[in-house]
Amino acid sequence: MKSLDEYLVEAEQAHGHLCAGQVLGVRLAMLGLAKLGIDDPRGKDCKRLVTFVEIDRCATDAVAVVTGCRLGKRALKFRDWGKVAATFIDVSSGNAIRIAAKESSKKLARQMHPEIANKNQQQMLAYREISDEALFTTQRVKVALPPEEFPGYKGERVVCDTCGEGINFRREVRTAEGVFCRACAGERYYEPI
Repeated sequence: MKSLDEYLVEAEQAHGHLCAGQVLGVRLAMLGLAKLGIDDPRGKDCKRLVTFVEIDRCATDAVAVVTGCRLGKRALKFRDWGKVAATFIDVSSGNAIRIAAKESSKKLARQMHPEIANKNQQQMLAYREISDEALFTTQRVKVALPPEEFPGYKGERVVCDTCGEGINFRREVRTAEGVFCRACAGERYYEPI
């Protein structure tokens, strides 16, 4: 595994700037990998890891940098829960750990560095210094991953009976009326105009 500073350089390049969320994300991912005993997630251990992230903010980009997990590789899973948290799963052993940033870390950063007026700068420095135990909660968890959630899964592709678009990874909705994509079944994030 690389050092915190090495990962922060990579995270800044990937994300476009360095911020407190990036520091949290790098530390969170490094801790998760250490707890699972995965030393080289972007090299020899690249097929061992699936990561669930719970927020679509800066920390998630940092987690992706450290772990090598990507949406396009089907190794990064997003759950929109609005939490600076991630669950790391070693698919070879089934071991999983969920790590979440403690809300108290912001107050601790203020206490540690009251001389720094800029909140982001204050947190960036403190988040480098605070112990893992004071910065995060960790919890061993169990995550049931069906075959279609694994990287490299090659499953049946079906076609929506309404729109004709292809659907992968068992994301279709099957009813007595037929096979539908989620949008045609009523689960939309968009409305046609």
